[in-house]
Amino acid sequence: MAQFFRSNHSHNHAHRCLCMLVLLMSLASQSCHGLHSFGFDIHHRFSDPVKGILGNDEIPNKGTREYYVAMAHRDRIFRGRRLAGDSQTPLTFVPNNETYQIGDFGFLHFANVSVGTPPLSFLVALDTGSDLFWLPCNCTRCVRAIKFPTGQKIDFNIYDLKGSSTSQTVLCNSSLCEQQGQCSSSGGSCPYQVNYLSTNTSTTGFLLEDVLHLITNDDQTKDIEAQITFGCGQVQTGAFLDGAAPNGLFGLGMGNVSVPSILANRGLTSNSFSMCFGFDGLGRITFGDNSSLDQGKTPFNLRPLHPTYNITVTKIIVGGEVADLEFHAIFDSGTSFTYLNDPAYGQITQSFSSVVNLPRHSSSASEDLPFEYCYDLSSNQTVDVPINLTMKGGDNYFVMDPIVTVTGEGINLLCLGVLKSNNMNIIGQNFMTGYRIVFDRENMILGWKESNCYDELSTLPTNRSHSPAVSPALAVNPEATSNQSNDSVESPNRSYKIQPISVFMVAIFLLFAIF
Repeated sequence: MAQFFRSNHSHNHAHRCLCMLVLLMSLASQSCHGLHSFGFDIHHRFSDPVKGILGNDEIPNKGTREYYVAMAHRDRIFRGRRLAGDSQTPLTFVPNNETYQIGDFGFLHFANVSVGTPPLSFLVALDTGSDLFWLPCNCTRCVRAIKFPTGQKIDFNIYDLKGSSTSQTVLCNSSLCEQQGQCSSSGGSCPYQVNYLSTNTSTTGFLLEDVLHLITNDDQTKDIEAQITFGCGQVQTGAFLDGAAPNGLFGLGMGNVSVPSILANRGLTSNSFSMCFGFDGLGRITFGDNSSLDQGKTPFNLRPLHPTYNITVTKIIVGGEVADLEFHAIFDSGTSFTYLNDPAYGQITQSFSSVVNLPRHSSSASEDLPFEYCYDLSSNQTVDVPINLTMKGGDNYFVMDPIVTVTGEGINLLCLGVLKSNNMNIIGQNFMTGYRIVFDRENMILGWKESNCYDELSTLPTNRSHSPAVSPALAVNPEATSNQSNDSVESPNRSYKIQPISVFMVAIFLLFAIF
């Protein structure tokens, strides 16, 4: 009897250990494979797909003086005029007295996203400088359509709370409700209001939950319905009514309410995303794209009150000229050009001027060029001036596209694509082109790796057959086609997961315990 008990007890013990082993192996599998990456294509405001929807054929051609004047002016307006001292609001070009509204330019990058059940498509602007994802929703003040001079009209989708079977109102007692003081009761809907740097520009409404349709970046291209929180934008003001972000805004900041944070907190992805910027105006955004061993990296400077993608540059190298100069800068995909204040601006421009070895262009008042350091080029002449920023930690960031070529009637210029700022340093999109930029909030680092946005797994084209329903009026082709003082600070929204090596060590221990 005693022998039977010992045998039965041993059998039960082994059975329990085997069950635990299976469970741990399952967890190990989940820890290796449970977190996905999701992505969709992004398009520059003046890429052909977006221009086909939002129009603006009258915008100056890229490469002309008028184009660069307009884009620099757009930067100042959208970044609250803190970049430079110019305070004019219409975009006026002196030679022909042409005027363009800021809505003709809007945000720099757009993506087609699908929300709700049944899915509804929205052409949203992407913004790393804000957190909230909002859509025009049961709105009293918003852009419902765009009408072209030809008489053609394109209607935008408007989110309807009652039109989606998966929609839910976020209540005031939710941890994501930041304006609980405006609530009449804890059981009421959570209101929001976001004010942007652009003058008198805001969105107001209440928070909702619904599904965002995503596709995994793997061989299976599995459809995922991710439950996310977003703003039901009932009232838009300022530049939003002029067409700056006519169909919604997708915030990519570090706050808890941003989509990357929500995807990480719900265990769908790691707390990281990347943006790839192609030379042709097309690119890719990928949620869950982690840092890789072969990329450059530098830590973020975490500012608790308003965390941004702020990094430290320790050295500027222009040509062969090296300058040890430490300054902070924000990586901002929503700014066209790179803006530096002194002493960084003075250092990079003087070094560039001494290396370029070309006659400095004498600008007349009628030309009104936004760039201070421009040089006359002869026909068919090309100049390459390498610029490298050494980041905190020692990794080098080689700028792929620092030079702007300006052509027009009687001019052929080479300009340094850096403008002077009054009080902030911004690494703009022109310095990000040719890279996959990784915003790794889990490890609090910025990563970068050279990419054409098409060859790597994280930037593979989306399989069109798996795409959610898209409104024909808004369909942007979803396939990209090729033509440390802060090191000890814990990152916000960090997603914790069982480490595979820990699981397998426990599993091996249990095997020895069983046998």
